[in-house]
Amino acid sequence: MLSKRLFFFLSIVCSTMQNQAQTIQVCESCSVSSLKDAVNQAKAFDTIIVQKGTYKEYNILINKPLTIIGKDYPVIDGELKGEIITIISDDVTVDGLFIINVGTSYTEDYAAIRVRKSKNFVIKNLVLEKLFFGIYIEKSHHGKVFHNKVIGDAIEEYNSGNGIQLWYSHHIEIENNYVEHVRDGIYLEFSDDCLIRNNVSALNLRYGLHFMFSNDDIYQYNTFENNGAGVAVMFSKNIKMLNNTFKENWGTASYGMLLKEINDAEIIGNTFEENTIGINVEGSNRIIYKHNNFKHNGWAIKVRGACYANQFTENNFLYNSFDLAYNSKINDNVFDGNYWSNYTGYDLDKDGVGDVPYRPVKLFSFIVNRTPETIILLRSMFIDIIDFSEKVSPVFTPDNLLDNNPLIKKVTW
Repeated sequence: MLSKRLFFFLSIVCSTMQNQAQTIQVCESCSVSSLKDAVNQAKAFDTIIVQKGTYKEYNILINKPLTIIGKDYPVIDGELKGEIITIISDDVTVDGLFIINVGTSYTEDYAAIRVRKSKNFVIKNLVLEKLFFGIYIEKSHHGKVFHNKVIGDAIEEYNSGNGIQLWYSHHIEIENNYVEHVRDGIYLEFSDDCLIRNNVSALNLRYGLHFMFSNDDIYQYNTFENNGAGVAVMFSKNIKMLNNTFKENWGTASYGMLLKEINDAEIIGNTFEENTIGINVEGSNRIIYKHNNFKHNGWAIKVRGACYANQFTENNFLYNSFDLAYNSKINDNVFDGNYWSNYTGYDLDKDGVGDVPYRPVKLFSFIVNRTPETIILLRSMFIDIIDFSEKVSPVFTPDNLLDNNPLIKKVTW
């Protein structure tokens, strides 16, 4: 009973404080001419309006609930001296600022804007340029990061940071952001129950998206294009990857998506187009692959080992150099009811399913895995002959790795 009364009392206090909130104007000719001074003078739940102009300041500490709104994108210039804005309070909104010139350090992860041990925050409509780290969410929860543009100028991985980074943070929504030319576009480590939706992450040095030890997350309707190595999802479980586009991630060690030690995930409705490898899989189990398009990749899927009880159903494999690479003679995965553009079987009963099973692993794929230089023989008659002989009598590839119900027409959904 006492706790209910205390909660009721605190609710009244917070409501009263919000009703008494004031607005502080910041401009060159105003009585308050810097964002840092405005924050220091403000009371909890006040609103700070920053007018158009350039404000040279850094180490701005927001330690109370505030709403900060920029009009016509005022510039907050950190002059390369360090971190620019650090939030350590709950209930903070930052909206409409142009933040540039974050300091670079080999001992500190300076960010344009950092949220530390906070909740109920909103970071939106920011433009961040000339940065080390962009938006850094640290040990925080129940916040939103949306409609921001993060543009770095990273050249080398060792002296560059990530665009949007979550560390030990939960229930965060990251939506409608554009990130380019940083180390990793979006990075999650030890961050659960997050939603990553409708973002574009392109031209980054390493990954468009990087998961580490993060569970029960959803990423959907994102585009990851022309990154060093697409997306890496590692050491996580219960991830849903839905309706994303992985495109033009090319390179000798590149792929659309890497899965390493991933369990109980869903990969549904995605497009993997023009990547060196569509999906590179290792040590991942009980994953559902459904309604994905694999188009014009070098390899659609490379399975490197220790992958069990995965299901590949109703996917389209379209004009890939290799549909599937497999480095084991043992297969515990199900391939059923997919469309394969390389399928040459027939459908006499006209039920839409091929009457002859399809064997997606070619002997030449097996050879190239072991001796990459042999790729120069890809279009030769000799390769066609050895692939045909392996299909007739499998010796090197798993004899039970078959799609027994290959579709005659592409899957639509």
